Amino acid sequence: MSVPIKFHALGPVDVTLMRSVLKMFGEAFNEVHTYSAEQPSTSYLQNLLSRDTFIAVAAMEGQQTVGGVAAYVLPKFEQERSEIYIYDLAVAGTHRRRGIATAMITELKTIGAARGAYVIFVQADYGDDPAIALYTKLGKRENVMHFDIATDARSS
Repeated sequence: MSVPIKFHALGPVDVTLMRSVLKMFGEAFNEVHTYSAEQPSTSYLQNLLSRDTFIAVAAMEGQQTVGGVAAYVLPKFEQERSEIYIYDLAVAGTHRRRGIATAMITELKTIGAARGAYVIFVQADYGDDPAIALYTKLGKRENVMHFDIATDARSS
């Protein structure tokens, strides 16, 4: 008998859980160094998790973090509404194809509606067929280009 997956929206008291989400992201994306080597301080994460412009959700199987989503609420300027941008979403390799990602997005939709967001958007890389299939199932696909523009601080 398997333990049911539960979803937990993280707040400022959940720094340890946020660190477990970061660890899981590193493993799921094969980028352990990126997500573990220079993690923010506890006070930084508490501050981030207390903001109404950041959302983190952990998928838990008992005490094990098996999925996570990190998203930003972007207040709009042309109307009094917001959009949500999914920055990272991952499910542990051992738990994929069980509907966990879909359930996390459903949880994010509920949180987003409560915060006045009218849409959630996300990027997927060409070749990431599982992500493309998931997002195609849940939303309308748009073909756009993405550009990274370095700031002066980053380029020095």
